[in-house]
Amino acid sequence: MGRSAAESRATVVHLAVPTDANFMGNVFGGVILADVDRVAYITATRHSGLNCVTASFDRVDFILPVKVGQVVTFDSRLTFVGHSSMEVWVQVLAEPLRGGPKELVGNAYVTMVAVGEDGHPVPVRPLEVTDEEDKRRFAEGRARMEERRRTRHPPPNPGAG
Repeated sequence: MGRSAAESRATVVHLAVPTDANFMGNVFGGVILADVDRVAYITATRHSGLNCVTASFDRVDFILPVKVGQVVTFDSRLTFVGHSSMEVWVQVLAEPLRGGPKELVGNAYVTMVAVGEDGHPVPVRPLEVTDEEDKRRFAEGRARMEERRRTRHPPPNPGAG
């Protein structure tokens, strides 16, 4: 039996503190990526009911800097589910600590793979797509997954060596 994207959706909230930032007061991209990875893990694990590992980050965009003192929200949802892999879309929003509008500061697509006790990939339940938006995201996710598979192992370079 499948699950909808809404059933696995996850949100993580992080306060940007000085140890997260460079000398300009901007949070390091790696700090942002760590939380993106965490929230993607939660979403994939909720969907699959299994332990999951990160297979790839795809199309990470840092749109605006995150400043020390901002509250950062990481909102994730499934877009595509294959045999054992799941594509998770994460939006990163930031707002002033004392309140104010949230701004989109980044987003990423993360591929998570469900694994068994032996660490090898295992099948996951399908993603139920219930509306036109879910269907569109699923088709786009399938296309991204196919492109990742196509480019994951490039052909050998005959001139190398």
